[in-house]
Amino acid sequence: MTRLPLDLSAAIVSSGYFPEFVAATVMQAVDGEDVIASLVHHEATFNAHELHRHITVLVLTPTRFIVAHTDDGDNPSQPQALTTTEAVALRRLKSVALTQVAANPERFGRGARTIAEAWLVVNWGAIRRVEIEPAGCNDPNCDADHGFTAQDLADDLTVRMSVAADGEDAVLNLITFASKLQRVAGL
Repeated sequence: MTRLPLDLSAAIVSSGYFPEFVAATVMQAVDGEDVIASLVHHEATFNAHELHRHITVLVLTPTRFIVAHTDDGDNPSQPQALTTTEAVALRRLKSVALTQVAANPERFGRGARTIAEAWLVVNWGAIRRVEIEPAGCNDPNCDADHGFTAQDLADDLTVRMSVAADGEDAVLNLITFASKLQRVAGL
């Protein structure tokens, strides 16, 4: 099995989240193809008593978009990590959306970088979700039943990075990766 590119390996190791396991699963999914671009997103979430970490590794090859996602397992008696890898043919991608949030947009381009956060949303048609909410009106005294509203959303993958949480380099890496993915996928 060939090795991962040094920058991808370094990003996985830098995350500190089971790097040998994560790298092995990503390498298996890449299966010797050239890596055009990659992105590593390590995220921690907290609830009242626990810390949960997970890592998402995105890899762009000449023919595929690979998503490897590793989470903590649910077995309290034995630590576990679970990785799911999904490979999508580039021709199957339906949309690649990049959202950039500018802080102080009136001063954009003058002085320090002003991109505060970026979102990458990739859709290839594997997942759809429907959000249903009670409908209402603007009358605060109205107690009529207005039924429900629904949104049908396709969002197979969403990655959000912010300067505050992830650092400026991570946000720039997300923008660079998303731009390459859009270009290579022909979208």
